Amino acid sequence: MRRKEREVTCTEEILEILEECKVCHLGLCEEGKVYIVPMNYGYIFRDGKLSLYFHCAKEGRKLDVIGKNNNVGIEMDCRHELVEGKYACQYSYYFASIIGNGTAEVVEEPGEKQRALGLIMKHQAGRNFEEFETNPNLEKAVAILRVDVEEYTCKQHKRESRTL
Repeated sequence: MRRKEREVTCTEEILEILEECKVCHLGLCEEGKVYIVPMNYGYIFRDGKLSLYFHCAKEGRKLDVIGKNNNVGIEMDCRHELVEGKYACQYSYYFASIIGNGTAEVVEEPGEKQRALGLIMKHQAGRNFEEFETNPNLEKAVAILRVDVEEYTCKQHKRESRTL
């Protein structure tokens, strides 16, 4: 990382960024071309290991591409704020982001699919899965992707707190 002063390594700060971001851009490679899809997600972060869960249709381009090449990239960002300057080249942007690589897998086991749907709803809606009306066939209606993130970096450019 070129700007080491912006690197985030504190687990609590990484978790705050994971929680604040709501969209993950999933990057796939199809016949030498990049295909990027913005997706809502849920996650598990344990012992520094990150797994992301996404739901999608049971057929389509994403699943076709992953079936051929399950190596993926991820990117999420939040805390956007323009930093103004006197001159154009002095403008910048405050942000926080997580970027990484991993492998994608279609989850088949019904229990893991249910847990994944619960994690997605908890992250996106702030409510436990049990609080929603459920359909016993829900997990059969969608595909669930799990991305085990093998390496990632977390970075932020934040406004320095000012003392008066």
